[in-house]
Amino acid sequence: MNKKNNPQKVFVGLSGGVDSAVTAMLLKKQGYDVIGAYMKLWRERDSLAEKNSEKEEENARKVAEAVGVKFLVWNMKNDFKKEVVKYFLDEYAAGRTPNPCVRCNRDIKFGLFVEKAFESGADFVATGHYARIREEVSVSDAERKKHSYKLLKAKDDNKDQSYFLYNLDQKTLKKIIFPLGNFTKGEVREIARREGLFVYNKLESQEVCFIGEKYYGDFLKRQNVKMKEGDIVDEAGNILGKHRGLPFYTLGQRRDIRIGGTGPYFVTGIDYKNNRLIVSNDTESEKLFAREFTIREAHWIDGKASEFPVKAKAKIRYRMEEIPATIMKEKTKIVVRLSKKSRAVMPGQSAVFYQHDRVLGGGVIGEVLD
Repeated sequence: MNKKNNPQKVFVGLSGGVDSAVTAMLLKKQGYDVIGAYMKLWRERDSLAEKNSEKEEENARKVAEAVGVKFLVWNMKNDFKKEVVKYFLDEYAAGRTPNPCVRCNRDIKFGLFVEKAFESGADFVATGHYARIREEVSVSDAERKKHSYKLLKAKDDNKDQSYFLYNLDQKTLKKIIFPLGNFTKGEVREIARREGLFVYNKLESQEVCFIGEKYYGDFLKRQNVKMKEGDIVDEAGNILGKHRGLPFYTLGQRRDIRIGGTGPYFVTGIDYKNNRLIVSNDTESEKLFAREFTIREAHWIDGKASEFPVKAKAKIRYRMEEIPATIMKEKTKIVVRLSKKSRAVMPGQSAVFYQHDRVLGGGVIGEVLD
């Protein structure tokens, strides 16, 4: 509990939405000295995303006024473009499927934002993420208390965002507050409505924030990702048509495969060497499924993995079931073997590992082995 004469200072990332608004309001009611900060991120000039961003900034300002907290705008455009947008473009150009939300959380929201907040005198940083943090205390042989922090799933399974946060570490978790972790989305909206916050019924965006469009191909083209037309072939190598450029496509994709007649077709392979898009009209094609893959950029929230092999459940996309898995160390590689095959295991996406409701860590899918 904060002392009224010496409140702890919390910087809240205000986005203009209901989640961050309720986060700020709850923390203020708990007695914290709350400062709302809006992250001004890069958007394509004159785009729908830029217009949406301007509206969100104004909403964030109004939220801060309604809650009664100080409001700041932090310009992070250059850092965001360098760390998130460039990564996004480079991954597609290399034939991998990026996860910009994971990268943004790692480098911007819990990287640059946290750094700026503590340089500005913060005691804590808070966001509207749906996740929980549990502090555990153990006593060593020397009677010294050791504090560790576990990242847990949120109460609301449909809104849980722990998948995007697997890169958090002990130092950062110690200074983060997730006030919404024990609420459902419906409960958060009701709190906002009851408190008179105008964003209580605001719709959520389902798109990548810096694009603002459901499909990314035209954005990639405008950002000068090299596109070269080539053959669309079936799994036997028969030419079926022409593709617009391989960066337009990812494994399992159905849209924008311009073949008539016997479809729909799904992408089952991308052959960059020969500039060919491999497709099938068999929804159960073996090429769409995999069981074993490597991960790179592995990160463990406790600082290191338990002894290999690690038994856990793996989630290889945000909206998918967790699959029992064994995580093994094979020489210099970390290999993940699922208990059953999963559809569209895509290099570049994140695999995140859980034990019960606890996040162990994760990594970026590298090579698909089986």
